[in-house]
Amino acid sequence: MSETIQTYHVPVLLEESIEGMNLQPQGIYADMTFGGGGHSKEILRRGDESIHLYSFDQDEDAEKNIVNDDRFTFVRSNFRYLPNFLRYYGVEQVDGILADLGVSSHHFDDSERGFSFRFDGKLDMRMNKRAGQTAADIVNTYDEERLADIFYLYGELKNSRKLATAIAKARSNKAIQTIGDFLDIVKPMFGREREKKELAKVFQALRIEVNQEMEALKEMLYAATEALRPGGRLVIITYHSLEDRMVKNMMKTGNVEGKVHQDFFGNVQTPFRMINNKVIVPSNEEINRNPRSRSAKLRIAEKK
Repeated sequence: MSETIQTYHVPVLLEESIEGMNLQPQGIYADMTFGGGGHSKEILRRGDESIHLYSFDQDEDAEKNIVNDDRFTFVRSNFRYLPNFLRYYGVEQVDGILADLGVSSHHFDDSERGFSFRFDGKLDMRMNKRAGQTAADIVNTYDEERLADIFYLYGELKNSRKLATAIAKARSNKAIQTIGDFLDIVKPMFGREREKKELAKVFQALRIEVNQEMEALKEMLYAATEALRPGGRLVIITYHSLEDRMVKNMMKTGNVEGKVHQDFFGNVQTPFRMINNKVIVPSNEEINRNPRSRSAKLRIAEKK
Protein backbone atom coordinates (compact mmCIF):
# COMPACT_ATOMS: atom_id res chain seq x y z
CA MET A 1 0.00 0.00 0.00
CA SER A 2 1.43 3.39 -0.93
CA GLU A 3 2.15 6.15 1.56
CA THR A 4 -0.47 8.33 -0.13
CA ILE A 5 -3.23 5.93 0.82
CA GLN A 6 -1.94 5.51 4.35
CA THR A 7 -1.97 9.23 5.03
CA TYR A 8 -5.23 9.83 3.19
CA HIS A 9 -7.35 6.93 4.42
CA VAL A 10 -6.58 3.38 5.52
CA PRO A 11 -9.14 1.15 3.76
CA VAL A 12 -11.49 -0.57 6.20
CA LEU A 13 -12.40 -4.29 5.96
CA LEU A 14 -10.32 -4.46 2.79
CA GLU A 15 -9.94 -8.23 2.52
CA GLU A 16 -13.57 -8.96 3.43
CA SER A 17 -15.07 -6.37 1.08
CA ILE A 18 -12.98 -7.26 -1.97
CA GLU A 19 -13.67 -10.94 -1.39
CA GLY A 20 -17.37 -10.04 -1.19
CA MET A 21 -17.18 -8.45 -4.65
CA ASN A 22 -16.63 -11.93 -6.16
CA LEU A 23 -14.51 -10.51 -9.01
CA GLN A 24 -15.05 -12.18 -12.38
CA PRO A 25 -13.11 -12.06 -15.68
CA GLN A 26 -14.37 -9.27 -17.96
CA GLY A 27 -16.38 -7.85 -15.07
CA ILE A 28 -17.40 -4.21 -14.81
CA TYR A 29 -17.26 -2.74 -11.30
CA ALA A 30 -17.99 0.53 -9.53
CA ASP A 31 -16.31 1.88 -6.39
CA MET A 32 -18.71 4.57 -5.21
CA THR A 33 -16.29 6.09 -2.66
CA PHE A 34 -12.81 6.28 -4.18
CA GLY A 35 -11.15 8.47 -1.50
CA GLY A 36 -7.54 7.38 -1.08
CA GLY A 37 -8.02 4.62 -3.65
CA GLY A 38 -7.34 1.72 -1.29
CA HIS A 39 -10.32 -0.43 -2.26
CA SER A 40 -10.06 0.51 -5.95
CA LYS A 41 -6.38 -0.41 -6.17
CA GLU A 42 -7.04 -3.77 -4.56
CA ILE A 43 -9.87 -4.49 -7.05
CA LEU A 44 -7.50 -3.69 -9.93
CA ARG A 45 -4.69 -5.74 -8.37
CA ARG A 46 -6.90 -8.82 -8.05
CA GLY A 47 -8.86 -8.42 -11.28
CA ASP A 48 -7.71 -9.79 -14.60
CA GLU A 49 -6.70 -7.68 -17.61
CA SER A 50 -10.25 -7.61 -18.98
CA ILE A 51 -12.09 -5.97 -16.03
CA HIS A 52 -12.99 -2.29 -15.86
CA LEU A 53 -13.50 -0.17 -12.74
CA TYR A 54 -15.40 3.12 -12.48
CA SER A 55 -14.58 4.97 -9.26
CA PHE A 56 -16.64 7.90 -7.99
CA ASP A 57 -15.67 10.77 -5.67
CA GLN A 58 -16.98 14.31 -5.48
CA ASP A 59 -13.94 15.60 -3.56
CA GLU A 60 -11.24 17.21 -5.69
CA ASP A 61 -8.58 16.03 -3.22
CA ALA A 62 -9.35 12.43 -4.20
CA GLU A 63 -8.14 13.14 -7.75
CA LYS A 64 -4.57 13.22 -6.42
CA ASN A 65 -4.88 9.47 -5.82
CA ILE A 66 -6.05 8.55 -9.33
CA VAL A 67 -4.78 5.21 -10.62
CA ASN A 68 -2.77 5.14 -13.85
CA ASP A 69 -4.38 2.05 -15.36
CA ASP A 70 -6.25 1.55 -18.64
CA ARG A 71 -8.82 -0.52 -16.72
CA PHE A 72 -9.70 2.46 -14.51
CA THR A 73 -12.00 5.47 -14.99
CA PHE A 74 -12.30 8.19 -12.36
CA VAL A 75 -15.67 9.96 -12.10
CA ARG A 76 -15.57 13.30 -10.27
CA SER A 77 -19.14 13.24 -9.00
CA ASN A 78 -21.44 12.34 -6.13
CA PHE A 79 -22.37 8.65 -6.22
CA ARG A 80 -26.06 9.55 -6.42
CA TYR A 81 -25.43 10.20 -10.14
CA LEU A 82 -24.36 6.61 -10.85
CA PRO A 83 -27.00 6.04 -13.60
CA ASN A 84 -26.08 9.26 -15.43
CA PHE A 85 -22.42 8.31 -15.74
CA LEU A 86 -23.03 4.69 -16.61
CA ARG A 87 -25.20 5.95 -19.48
CA TYR A 88 -22.48 8.43 -20.44
CA TYR A 89 -19.88 5.67 -20.65
CA GLY A 90 -22.27 3.30 -22.44
CA VAL A 91 -22.45 0.81 -19.57
CA GLU A 92 -25.78 -1.00 -19.26
CA GLN A 93 -25.10 -3.09 -16.14
CA VAL A 94 -22.24 -3.78 -13.73
CA ASP A 95 -21.06 -6.91 -11.92
CA GLY A 96 -20.34 -5.35 -8.55
CA ILE A 97 -20.76 -2.13 -6.60
CA LEU A 98 -18.71 -1.22 -3.52
CA ALA A 99 -19.25 1.73 -1.16
CA ASP A 100 -17.31 2.58 2.00
CA LEU A 101 -19.53 5.23 3.60
CA GLY A 102 -16.98 6.39 6.15
CA VAL A 103 -15.49 9.88 6.14
CA SER A 104 -11.77 9.54 5.43
CA SER A 105 -9.15 10.42 8.01
CA HIS A 106 -7.88 12.93 5.45
CA HIS A 107 -11.01 15.02 5.94
CA PHE A 108 -10.89 14.86 9.73
CA ASP A 109 -7.19 15.78 9.76
CA ASP A 110 -7.50 18.75 7.40
CA SER A 111 -8.28 21.80 9.56
CA GLU A 112 -9.38 23.79 6.51
CA ARG A 113 -12.30 21.44 5.78
CA GLY A 114 -14.10 21.98 9.11
CA PHE A 115 -15.01 18.32 9.74
CA SER A 116 -13.42 18.01 13.17
CA PHE A 117 -13.81 19.85 16.48
CA ARG A 118 -10.10 19.17 17.15
CA PHE A 119 -9.11 22.21 15.07
CA ASP A 120 -10.28 25.77 14.63
CA GLY A 121 -11.06 26.96 11.13
CA LYS A 122 -14.03 27.64 8.87
CA LEU A 123 -17.22 25.78 9.70
CA ASP A 124 -17.46 24.22 6.25
CA MET A 125 -17.88 20.39 6.08
CA ARG A 126 -18.58 20.21 2.33
CA MET A 127 -17.31 17.08 0.60
CA ASN A 128 -17.61 18.95 -2.69
CA LYS A 129 -15.92 22.30 -2.19
CA ARG A 130 -17.30 23.59 -5.47
CA ALA A 131 -20.96 23.73 -4.48
CA GLY A 132 -23.62 23.69 -1.79
CA GLN A 133 -24.12 25.37 1.54
CA THR A 134 -21.60 25.12 4.36
CA ALA A 135 -22.19 24.14 7.98
CA ALA A 136 -21.91 27.85 8.84
CA ASP A 137 -24.76 28.60 6.41
CA ILE A 138 -26.92 26.02 8.16
CA VAL A 139 -26.33 27.14 11.75
CA ASN A 140 -26.87 30.78 10.77
CA THR A 141 -29.97 30.43 8.59
CA TYR A 142 -32.04 27.37 9.60
CA ASP A 143 -34.88 28.08 12.02
CA GLU A 144 -34.80 26.55 15.49
CA GLU A 145 -37.18 23.70 14.73
CA ARG A 146 -35.26 22.63 11.64
CA LEU A 147 -31.94 22.73 13.52
CA ALA A 148 -33.42 20.66 16.35
CA ASP A 149 -34.70 18.08 13.85
CA ILE A 150 -31.22 17.74 12.30
CA PHE A 151 -29.53 17.19 15.67
CA TYR A 152 -32.21 14.70 16.73
CA LEU A 153 -32.50 12.73 13.48
CA TYR A 154 -28.88 12.72 12.33
CA GLY A 155 -27.05 12.97 15.65
CA GLU A 156 -29.62 11.19 17.86
CA LEU A 157 -29.04 13.90 20.47
CA LYS A 158 -31.54 14.01 23.33
CA ASN A 159 -30.96 17.72 23.99
CA SER A 160 -31.46 18.70 20.35
CA ARG A 161 -33.99 21.44 21.17
CA LYS A 162 -31.74 23.04 23.79
CA LEU A 163 -28.88 23.00 21.29
CA ALA A 164 -30.99 24.67 18.62
CA THR A 165 -32.19 27.34 21.06
CA ALA A 166 -28.63 28.13 22.18
CA ILE A 167 -27.46 28.45 18.57
CA ALA A 168 -30.38 30.71 17.61
CA LYS A 169 -29.75 32.96 20.61
CA ALA A 170 -26.00 33.23 19.93
CA ARG A 171 -26.33 34.00 16.22
CA SER A 172 -28.73 36.87 16.93
CA ASN A 173 -25.75 38.71 18.43
CA LYS A 174 -23.00 37.57 16.08
CA ALA A 175 -22.78 35.31 13.01
CA ILE A 176 -21.23 31.89 13.66
CA GLN A 177 -18.31 31.61 11.23
CA THR A 178 -15.68 29.30 12.72
CA ILE A 179 -15.45 26.00 14.56
CA GLY A 180 -14.30 27.99 17.59
CA ASP A 181 -17.41 30.19 17.46
CA PHE A 182 -19.60 27.10 17.27
CA LEU A 183 -17.84 25.23 20.08
CA ASP A 184 -18.21 28.23 22.40
CA ILE A 185 -21.97 27.81 22.02
CA VAL A 186 -22.43 24.04 22.15
CA LYS A 187 -19.68 22.86 24.52
CA PRO A 188 -21.44 24.13 27.67
CA MET A 189 -24.42 21.92 26.74
CA PHE A 190 -22.50 18.74 27.56
CA GLY A 191 -20.92 17.26 30.66
CA ARG A 192 -17.15 16.95 30.57
CA GLU A 193 -17.17 13.14 30.79
CA ARG A 194 -19.24 12.74 27.58
CA GLU A 195 -18.17 15.91 25.80
CA LYS A 196 -16.18 14.31 22.97
CA LYS A 197 -18.84 11.70 22.16
CA GLU A 198 -21.62 14.27 22.15
CA LEU A 199 -19.65 16.78 20.07
CA ALA A 200 -18.92 14.00 17.57
CA LYS A 201 -22.69 13.49 17.22
CA VAL A 202 -23.27 17.23 16.73
CA PHE A 203 -20.64 17.40 13.99
CA GLN A 204 -21.96 14.20 12.39
CA ALA A 205 -25.46 15.68 12.21
CA LEU A 206 -24.22 18.87 10.58
CA ARG A 207 -22.02 16.98 8.11
CA ILE A 208 -24.91 14.73 7.05
CA GLU A 209 -27.13 17.76 6.43
CA VAL A 210 -24.44 19.75 4.60
CA ASN A 211 -23.75 16.91 2.19
CA GLN A 212 -27.32 15.57 2.00
CA GLU A 213 -25.85 12.17 2.82
CA MET A 214 -29.07 10.30 3.55
CA GLU A 215 -30.78 11.48 0.36
CA ALA A 216 -27.67 10.70 -1.71
CA LEU A 217 -27.37 7.21 -0.16
CA LYS A 218 -31.03 6.48 -0.83
CA GLU A 219 -30.67 7.49 -4.49
CA MET A 220 -27.47 5.47 -4.88
CA LEU A 221 -29.00 2.32 -3.39
CA TYR A 222 -31.97 2.40 -5.74
CA ALA A 223 -29.66 3.19 -8.67
CA ALA A 224 -27.36 0.31 -7.69
CA THR A 225 -30.33 -2.07 -7.62
CA GLU A 226 -31.11 -1.17 -11.23
CA ALA A 227 -27.47 -1.10 -12.36
CA LEU A 228 -26.46 -4.54 -11.07
CA ARG A 229 -26.83 -7.49 -13.39
CA PRO A 230 -28.24 -10.78 -11.99
CA GLY A 231 -25.52 -12.34 -9.83
CA GLY A 232 -23.86 -8.96 -9.29
CA ARG A 233 -22.75 -8.02 -5.78
CA LEU A 234 -23.64 -5.00 -3.64
CA VAL A 235 -20.97 -4.48 -0.97
CA ILE A 236 -21.51 -1.66 1.54
CA ILE A 237 -19.52 -0.58 4.62
CA THR A 238 -21.53 1.58 7.06
CA TYR A 239 -20.54 3.44 10.22
CA HIS A 240 -23.68 4.72 11.96
CA SER A 241 -27.13 3.31 12.60
CA LEU A 242 -28.98 5.62 10.17
CA GLU A 243 -27.09 4.52 7.06
CA ASP A 244 -26.78 0.91 8.23
CA ARG A 245 -30.54 0.63 8.68
CA MET A 246 -31.10 1.98 5.17
CA VAL A 247 -28.60 -0.45 3.62
CA LYS A 248 -29.94 -3.45 5.57
CA ASN A 249 -33.52 -2.59 4.60
CA MET A 250 -32.62 -2.29 0.92
CA MET A 251 -30.83 -5.63 0.89
CA LYS A 252 -33.54 -7.50 2.81
CA THR A 253 -36.71 -5.92 1.40
CA GLY A 254 -35.72 -4.02 -1.74
CA ASN A 255 -36.59 -0.61 -0.29
CA VAL A 256 -34.92 1.72 2.22
CA GLU A 257 -37.99 1.89 4.49
CA GLY A 258 -37.90 -1.86 5.15
CA LYS A 259 -41.48 -2.43 3.95
CA VAL A 260 -41.96 -6.14 3.38
CA HIS A 261 -43.81 -7.19 0.23
CA GLN A 262 -44.79 -10.86 -0.03
CA ASP A 263 -46.06 -12.99 -2.87
CA PHE A 264 -49.12 -15.28 -2.66
CA PHE A 265 -47.05 -17.93 -0.88
CA GLY A 266 -45.64 -15.53 1.72
CA ASN A 267 -42.17 -15.22 0.17
CA VAL A 268 -40.56 -11.80 0.67
CA GLN A 269 -40.23 -10.00 -2.67
CA THR A 270 -36.72 -8.53 -2.80
CA PRO A 271 -34.22 -8.15 -5.66
CA PHE A 272 -31.39 -9.35 -3.40
CA ARG A 273 -30.11 -12.48 -1.72
CA MET A 274 -28.06 -11.83 1.42
CA ILE A 275 -24.52 -13.22 1.24
CA ASN A 276 -23.73 -12.51 4.88
CA ASN A 277 -26.85 -12.81 7.02
CA LYS A 278 -24.74 -11.86 10.01
CA VAL A 279 -23.08 -8.46 9.63
CA ILE A 280 -19.26 -8.52 9.23
CA VAL A 281 -17.26 -6.35 11.65
CA PRO A 282 -13.51 -5.62 11.90
CA SER A 283 -11.28 -7.94 13.88
CA ASN A 284 -9.64 -6.69 17.07
CA GLU A 285 -6.37 -6.64 15.15
CA GLU A 286 -7.82 -4.28 12.53
CA ILE A 287 -9.38 -2.03 15.18
CA ASN A 288 -6.01 -1.77 16.96
CA ARG A 289 -4.32 -0.98 13.66
CA ASN A 290 -7.00 1.46 12.53
CA PRO A 291 -9.25 2.79 15.35
CA ARG A 292 -11.57 4.48 12.81
CA SER A 293 -12.77 1.03 11.78
CA ARG A 294 -14.30 0.38 15.22
CA SER A 295 -17.89 1.19 14.20
CA ALA A 296 -17.69 -0.30 10.68
CA LYS A 297 -20.23 -2.88 9.50
CA LEU A 298 -20.02 -4.73 6.21
CA ARG A 299 -23.11 -6.05 4.41
CA ILE A 300 -23.02 -8.02 1.15
CA ALA A 301 -25.93 -8.96 -1.09
CA GLU A 302 -26.29 -10.54 -4.51
CA LYS A 303 -28.76 -9.41 -7.18
CA LYS A 304 -31.23 -12.19 -7.95
